[in-house]
Amino acid sequence: MNKNTGLVWLKEDFRLKRNNALADATKNHNNVVVFYLYKPHKFKLQEAQRWWVSKSLEEFKKKLNNFNINLEIIQTDSYKSFFDKLFYRKDFSIYWNRTYEPNYLKFDNYLSENFKKNRIEFYILKGNILNEFHEVKKNDGTPFKVFTPFWRTAEKFYQEKIPSKVKKIIKCKRKINFFKNTIDFNKINPEKKWFKKFENFWSPSEESAIKELKKFTSSKIMNYSNARNFPNIAGTSKLSPFIKHGQIHVETIWEECVKYKRNGSNKFLAEIGWREFNHSLINFFPHMLKGNYSRKFDKFPWERNKDFLIAWKNGLTGYPIVDAGMRELYSTGWMHNRVRMIVGSFLVKHLLINWSEGEKFFKNCLLDYNEANNVSGWQWVAGSGADAAPYFRIFNPILQGEKFDKEGNYVKKWLPELSNVPKKFIHKPWELKDESILKLDKDYPSPIVSHEKARAKALNAFKKI
Repeated sequence: MNKNTGLVWLKEDFRLKRNNALADATKNHNNVVVFYLYKPHKFKLQEAQRWWVSKSLEEFKKKLNNFNINLEIIQTDSYKSFFDKLFYRKDFSIYWNRTYEPNYLKFDNYLSENFKKNRIEFYILKGNILNEFHEVKKNDGTPFKVFTPFWRTAEKFYQEKIPSKVKKIIKCKRKINFFKNTIDFNKINPEKKWFKKFENFWSPSEESAIKELKKFTSSKIMNYSNARNFPNIAGTSKLSPFIKHGQIHVETIWEECVKYKRNGSNKFLAEIGWREFNHSLINFFPHMLKGNYSRKFDKFPWERNKDFLIAWKNGLTGYPIVDAGMRELYSTGWMHNRVRMIVGSFLVKHLLINWSEGEKFFKNCLLDYNEANNVSGWQWVAGSGADAAPYFRIFNPILQGEKFDKEGNYVKKWLPELSNVPKKFIHKPWELKDESILKLDKDYPSPIVSHEKARAKALNAFKKI
């Protein structure tokens, strides 16, 4: 047992089960302190997640108290400046789980060099992923650019090395303090109060994540392949925010799904595979985090239309399925995946607004925002990413609504102003001529663009590249 204190840098690992850094620290040290670095500047662009992180810290602190482990929150403007001061202390060993984003992995190298130089023990453990991104490559050693062969290889690779034993957290002898000038989790809550609505939909904790997983695998997973396309029914797992913040490890999800072996489990695990694929992409092709994966899209004639962008953000485009999705996002911090594709396609291909504007807005509003998934997802819709949708695939928001929200229940839930509109007109309310039911442009806006004209304009623009 090491006499020094074991420090655990908490990033996106708000769980006890399969938390490698925490388990190893409690195994090797009598005293363990978990610390979280809060960078206010980072969350200026991720306001919704400030709420989730604040709640997660509150909940996780209680859990760690039961193991005599203190959770300390330190506010800092720079990870580097924090650690540069920490290097001068010699009374600790430090542990953390990897975060699979290029900047974090690059910073891991910086920390490794300096901890070695200062002769401080450090341990970097596997994070919330099935396979380390560099482990899954083609036979010739190059990275995959297409999902299906990637996942076929990744799935096989993981199955051959599934860990047989899950590390456990050990209770420490006593709880100690380590850092000065710590802050309370309440200081992280967003200044804007729109996040208050989230409390009606989410409970950020490891217990909630496990509960949602078991509910999904026991009753929903068998219909997942089909049900996941319909936003008016609860056909998805709703696990994405918990995965993002590490309340649940993807290995735990795999274990539970394989245990049931029901129809739909393969399709659901393939969605976990997409997450793995996206992390592979951003690390092997990091230029896509700042622009198009496909360079030819750098010449695309995007349009700047502030009014259109504001209408899209506020759910006032005049296309009900699009507007319902945007209202759901603002109210819950989450949006159904089928609708994400529809609203994304509308922004990029109907309004010809650069996908990066949508990516930035989702980053700020999504509780499950993940750099790899968000950037890759938007580029998939735009057609500028790896293994992307072809440029000529332009979702018709009317037909998408009629196909996946046939009765209009999803639309009416998020657009109460359309609650009395008959099913026949719910996805094209401009065709309803009865003003006693709906006064267009007063109760609900007319379409900001014509689908037919916008589609023709988009196809013409895509042909130019």
